[in-house]
Amino acid sequence: MVRWSRDALALMALDLALVFVAWCAAFWLRFNLDVPDEFAQLAWTSSPWAVLAYAAGLGFARVNRHVWRFIGLPELRQLVLGVALGGVFTAAGVLMLRLPNFPRSVLLMHPLVALVLLGAARAAWRTLAERRAPGHGGQRLLVVGSLQDAADALRALKGSHQWAAVGILSPIASERGRALQNVRVLGGIASLADACKHVDAQVALVASPPGSDERRAALLAAADAGVTLLTLPRPDQWLKPESTGPRKIELEDLLGRPTVQLDVAGLSQLFSGQTVLVTGAGGSIGSQLCRQIARFGVGRLVCVDVSEYAVYQLEQELRQAHPQMQGVYYTANVREFERLRAICAQHQPVAMFHAAAYKHVPLMEEHNEIEALRTNVLGTMNAARVAGECGVHRFVMISTDKAVNPTNVMGASKRLAEMVVQAAAARFDGTQYVSVRFGNVLGSSGSVVPLFTAQIARGGPVTVTHPDIVRYFMTIPEAAQLVLQAGLMGRSGQIFVLDMGEPVKIVELARMLIRLSGKTEQDVPIAYSGLRPGEKLFEELLANDETTMPTPHPKLRVAKTGGPLPDVAALVGWVEQAGPAPAGADLRNWLKVQVPEYQPRF
Repeated sequence: MVRWSRDALALMALDLALVFVAWCAAFWLRFNLDVPDEFAQLAWTSSPWAVLAYAAGLGFARVNRHVWRFIGLPELRQLVLGVALGGVFTAAGVLMLRLPNFPRSVLLMHPLVALVLLGAARAAWRTLAERRAPGHGGQRLLVVGSLQDAADALRALKGSHQWAAVGILSPIASERGRALQNVRVLGGIASLADACKHVDAQVALVASPPGSDERRAALLAAADAGVTLLTLPRPDQWLKPESTGPRKIELEDLLGRPTVQLDVAGLSQLFSGQTVLVTGAGGSIGSQLCRQIARFGVGRLVCVDVSEYAVYQLEQELRQAHPQMQGVYYTANVREFERLRAICAQHQPVAMFHAAAYKHVPLMEEHNEIEALRTNVLGTMNAARVAGECGVHRFVMISTDKAVNPTNVMGASKRLAEMVVQAAAARFDGTQYVSVRFGNVLGSSGSVVPLFTAQIARGGPVTVTHPDIVRYFMTIPEAAQLVLQAGLMGRSGQIFVLDMGEPVKIVELARMLIRLSGKTEQDVPIAYSGLRPGEKLFEELLANDETTMPTPHPKLRVAKTGGPLPDVAALVGWVEQAGPAPAGADLRNWLKVQVPEYQPRF
């Protein structure tokens, strides 16, 4: 049973009063503003039926549930439906009453007049409410983006107690001089500094989509003008309690792309109520995989990482974010086969995501080459073998673009790890083995972003190895989501390549980070240090028609690979025989035999 508040009853009474006024006005208009006495009496005696009919029509359309200060097009459509139903009910009632000499044109005019009066009342109410709102006249800001993008931003700012849009800067020249919701387009993005002075604003809100040229142009203009740059929260951030509206723009907003579309139903079916194991769970990618898997209602999440502190942090976060989920946390090393098998045998996961790896190129290139083989190759072999022996349904290994035509030990070790996974796929028919290859992940441990951020905080210089070096980038959530999607749709033995978008010059990345900090290159200089051991100017993903095949998902392709699979027993034997400190030349020569495309760069 619906309980009506006093306000709802008062508004409904006002609606019905306006329906009565519209009824009288319809008669007035029908007789050219001079209603004969007999028809005036007819209007009066028939008005209760009209009011009751409209009460039924408006009630059926649920118009009574509207909050007038937030009225919009959806509510207006409901109002039209309610008035139309009221008009039909009124006509049916009047015809059934067989009132003598009733002017039927009134039945056509009355809904139109009623709709005008009811709509006008709501528009006036919302206008007064917005003028009286505490946020009216809040902090002044400019909106950067086309009118289409600005429309969404202005809707989000409606009723805000903190912000007041006073102008729009559009990249489309034909839109300049026009207005949207009484907010004028003052000029282009290049005129940000002058526009801020003209309207006395110190803040600009970028409404253009993530990764757009408008966002980058706004960043450069804002840094030069000393203007704070904001953007609207991402869709997932609107759901967080701390989300209070516009936030400071971040690097992901400048390099981002449209949201990844996931097979939510398929992933929910795969994970809901099941047990999933993640190795390297405390790392950047591993921890994000755990967060994404937890979202799909996993019954038990088994988290394995060699770092005690990383496991502790992950445990604290997941316990708070997903208290209903059973989390099991192990400090274990994938290089220890028996330990990994004991964990897997105890929990019997349906899926295993193998993210444990060494990934820092220069560190693995000198003094630590054998460690890259022990963790990236033998650790992967252990995880893949455990998955097959324990009956895991799906095994997904996280690989890298550096495995493509590798020039360093880390990349070669990851390519060999991919081959080891394919060898396991040939051995264990009951497990679906998939590798997923992608480039750099923004903000992950060991990436350039934390390094540049620390250098900027110290006042520079920001060190870039080469002015022409480029890399592919994606956000951590995007990478993790595509890994899950590949794990769901992949066939055993496949290597998936993620669509990383357009490559980004590292020097441009450095400039954007400097501008995001509110400084310029004069404040924080950029210095070039030269390519590091094993480093390439251009990473390769093999994401083209000659070397990959398309999949049903637009951001996933399958790499075409060939060649003989490695002798796993021989791999283990060589690494064990090599001892704790093999000669770098011997190790690289052996790697070249195992991975023919490996070409060391000294």
